[in-house]
Amino acid sequence: MTGQQMQFGIFSVGDVTEDPTTGRTPTDAQRLQDILTIAQHAEEVGLDVFALGEHHNPPFVPSSPTTVLGYIAGRTERILLSTATTLITTNDPVKIAEDYATLQHVAGGRVDLVLGRGNTGPVYPWFGQDIRQGIPLAVEHYALLHRLWRQEVVDWEGRFRTPLQGFTTTPRPLDGVPPFVWHGSIRSPEIAEQAAYYGDGFFANNIFWPAEHYQRLIGYYRQRFEHYGHGTPAQATVGLGGQAFVRPRSQDAVDEFRPYFDHAPVYGHGPSLEEFTAQTPLTVGSPQQVVDRYAGMRDLFGDYQRQLFLVDHAGLPLKTVLEQLDLLGGEIVPVLRRELAVGRPAEVPDAPTHAARVAALAAQQESEAATV
Repeated sequence: MTGQQMQFGIFSVGDVTEDPTTGRTPTDAQRLQDILTIAQHAEEVGLDVFALGEHHNPPFVPSSPTTVLGYIAGRTERILLSTATTLITTNDPVKIAEDYATLQHVAGGRVDLVLGRGNTGPVYPWFGQDIRQGIPLAVEHYALLHRLWRQEVVDWEGRFRTPLQGFTTTPRPLDGVPPFVWHGSIRSPEIAEQAAYYGDGFFANNIFWPAEHYQRLIGYYRQRFEHYGHGTPAQATVGLGGQAFVRPRSQDAVDEFRPYFDHAPVYGHGPSLEEFTAQTPLTVGSPQQVVDRYAGMRDLFGDYQRQLFLVDHAGLPLKTVLEQLDLLGGEIVPVLRRELAVGRPAEVPDAPTHAARVAALAAQQESEAATV
């Protein structure tokens, strides 16, 4: 199979958070081992994607996502490995080009990445950059990364790093096809513009803000995708984040998740669980409630290609996370696959895979050769 209509999976931000029901906080070593277990179980239950964040500040552990994803690649066969942000602003584009091309080879093409600016101000000076230059850094760094993956020899000069003369990254992308790139954003139309300009994917995190906010961003991306001549708005490639906590009985899910919600740094001391679930895509309830909520996403955003869920955060113990994956893979995703395939227009592209993109490149080269 070279493509599929939609991809479903999970993403982890790798937070190290106290379990409020036991008072225990995992060590960094335990949290990393748990992430490895979670990723492998995601494949076992039939999910398509595992994505890992990149953070360089406590309380997070994934400072080196390619190391973790490389290990997971060796322990899995099918699942696509991605990032839930690769920091395009504070990483050197040369290093990104080489790291992810290497991971491509290690994983047999099962790799793509979400590029983002990051939302932690102190990280910028740690890597010699200025957060006030966040957008220009993202634009310039990706322009270089895009060239490094597509041109054998690069001469380049810009504002934020030393010039390159006759430079070639190694290894070259697998099969001559770079990893697919999603540009991730919570709030920045400039990043949606960048994704549209290159004809890349746009990933809207869609976990903390009301739907209207993301409707504007995704609508803008689709409009600009058409403006740049890549296809119709419906042919743009869109991914969405999401959050769920599931139990067979809805009230059990609410009762179990409430202490984690109230305690978690990202939620706690703000809106109540009920207010937050009403205003954002966080869904705490039965499998059917999650299906109903996420089957409705295309009514808000159009047909899209990738849906990822955050399930391993806020101090939830490993046993609970694996149970969440069992419900996601067994009772939720199969139904969402069927429901979101119904009435999907033929022009809407399948989710991107390496095999499909290699086949498309071969077809393009054959077509070009026939016209010579």
